Amino acid sequence: MRKPVHPASAYLSKIDADWAALVKRVGPCGLQSLQEREPYEALIRAIAHQQLHGKAAEAILGRFVAMYPDESFPSPASILETEPELLRACGFSFAKIASIRGIAEGRIAGVVPTRKASHKLSDEELIARLVTLKGVGRWTVEMMLMHTLDRADILPVDDFGVREGWRVLKSLEQQPKPKELALIGQAWSPHRSAAAWYLWRAAEQAKLQAE
Repeated sequence: MRKPVHPASAYLSKIDADWAALVKRVGPCGLQSLQEREPYEALIRAIAHQQLHGKAAEAILGRFVAMYPDESFPSPASILETEPELLRACGFSFAKIASIRGIAEGRIAGVVPTRKASHKLSDEELIARLVTLKGVGRWTVEMMLMHTLDRADILPVDDFGVREGWRVLKSLEQQPKPKELALIGQAWSPHRSAAAWYLWRAAEQAKLQAE
């Protein structure tokens, strides 16, 4: 029995031949959200991954979480009670420590909503609210929206991999500027999160072929 085609995959395949070929080559959209994760935890994890290889970030997060054996993930209060030097020993930079502490303070103050409360806020409302936190930029919030809150129409145009994927897909000499890609990507709505996922795959495949 054939599996049903993912709505986003079907939609993107109809845009043009390049999209159709990419979707066929990659297969069904594999973008998934961690529905048990709170926005607070997702933001801290996104901060940890900023400017680092995935394995390095996960190693740092592993040491960080291990410091709090009585909690599945350290609470805001626990983080704020921890000496910055101990967080530094996990591998966090001083800038990331400031951001993590800011997120903890934001959760206590109610700036960072619970998962339940976040469902009442639009994508742009959440972005505007959360970028007020130290070290939290639009990209960080967009990753949380896509991978934690399952928002289907997010296009992180500041992401290198997304822009590189579009360059590869269209055989361009240079990546598009973020504003340019935002305009192009309007045609991918309401499935821009899936489009970003496919563009990441396009960039990864091109990198592997070049090695």
